Amino acid sequence: QVQLVESGGGLVQPGGSLRLSCAASGRIRSINGMGWYRQGPGKTRELVAAITSSARTNYADSVKARFTISGDLAKNTVYLQMNSLKPEDTAVYYCYADLRLITGGGRLSTSWGQGTQVTVSS
Repeated sequence: QVQLVESGGGLVQPGGSLRLSCAASGRIRSINGMGWYRQGPGKTRELVAAITSSARTNYADSVKARFTISGDLAKNTVYLQMNSLKPEDTAVYYCYADLRLITGGGRLSTSWGQGTQVTVSS
C-alpha cells in the first residue's frame, strides 16, 4: 500500500507564486522518479515536470521558464515551485511516483496522489 499526499494548492493572483509538496509513504522499495501532472478544465492531462532518482529533470515547454521541480527521493518527497503564475496554469495538479514495491514481488508501479487544486485568477 502506497499513499501520496499533496499540499500547497490554493487560489492565487496572476503573477503570484505557489509551492506544491508531495510526500509518499508505504511499502516502497525504491523510487525511480517523481513528478507532477495537471489537468485543467476542458483539457487533457499533461506532464508538467518530472525528476529522477539521479536528479535529472524534465519540464513541459509551457512552464520551463517559470516552474522548478526539486525533491529528495530518498525521503519520498518532491516539490514544485511555481512562479509567475498565469490563469492558464489553473488545474488540478497530481503528484506521481514511479516506484518498486516491497510487497507484491517487488513489482513496478506508478502511484498517484489525490490531486490539489491550483486556481490562478484576478
